[in-house]
Amino acid sequence: MPDDHSKLVPLLPIPNRTVKRLCADDSAGSRVKVGHRQALIAPNPPSNSKGWGVLRYGFRIKSYFSSICSETFSMLLQDILYSQGFGTRRVCAGLIQQGRVEICESFADQAAKEYSVCTTATTEFDLDQLSLRVQGIEWKFYPKAYILLNKPTGTECSQKPSTYPSVYSLLPSPLRHRPTKSAIQGVQAVGRLDQDTTGMLLLSDDGQFIHRMSSPKKHVAKVYQVTTKHPIDPAQVAKLMAGVVLDDDPVIVKAAACVSVESHRLDLTLTEGKYHQVKRMLAAVGNRVESLHRSRIGNMNLPDDLAPGKWRWLDEADLQLLTMSS
Repeated sequence: MPDDHSKLVPLLPIPNRTVKRLCADDSAGSRVKVGHRQALIAPNPPSNSKGWGVLRYGFRIKSYFSSICSETFSMLLQDILYSQGFGTRRVCAGLIQQGRVEICESFADQAAKEYSVCTTATTEFDLDQLSLRVQGIEWKFYPKAYILLNKPTGTECSQKPSTYPSVYSLLPSPLRHRPTKSAIQGVQAVGRLDQDTTGMLLLSDDGQFIHRMSSPKKHVAKVYQVTTKHPIDPAQVAKLMAGVVLDDDPVIVKAAACVSVESHRLDLTLTEGKYHQVKRMLAAVGNRVESLHRSRIGNMNLPDDLAPGKWRWLDEADLQLLTMSS
């Protein structure tokens, strides 16, 4: 705790009466409104104020809590299970007390993992290299979930599908129930693919990542393998590159790249995602889409060993490939 902590405000809601008391001192820093409350700001926060956040002009400056990925951080076992989507804290505590949770804190070799049962819900564990086994299912701890799914045909990118099964039914229950700050639990699809479109689909519970990958302003390239009903001629490719007007949108939409691979197949690169955009663009040049497959996002290709309907975690190298162009 720094000696001069009157100008620091913990990252918790502050009652108005507390703020008024803190501001009674004439030497206290100036005040800034945050919503309907007021908080103190410190122009030069002490360097040893680890664990405290400071409000400056209504925004929190970076605190050490935002760097948990680079530092060893510990949590209670029941909170670890809760954060991974294994149920409410009470349910997680019950699983632990019943001996259904095993822990492996560190391992050098994947085949040399050694798990031990823990029956105390309030035991703290370091999150670095932490691996769990819950009811016989292995699960590595991830602060945020970044998932790649090879979407099969005949599935909808919706939590409440109308006709076809949901892509979320292809994911394990913990991924669908991870706690989030929004009203919807679990990972969310980064954009949507039509029910008959296959290929790369990203899912995450990181709102900033979802926005970065789906916002048109970020210009994240997405490559689609398009099979058409009619042969593709150079004039159609030229029109797609120059830009076309969709049936209900006066704004000109053009492809970032368009390569004719075969007589009835082309690779189309887009940096934005409108409703049925590929199908409407091909219709605007006098052709029709027979099948559509997304094969690339950013600088990452769909892995050949990821079968339709299967998913895997994205590692740091994958995320760098995805965001490199954005």
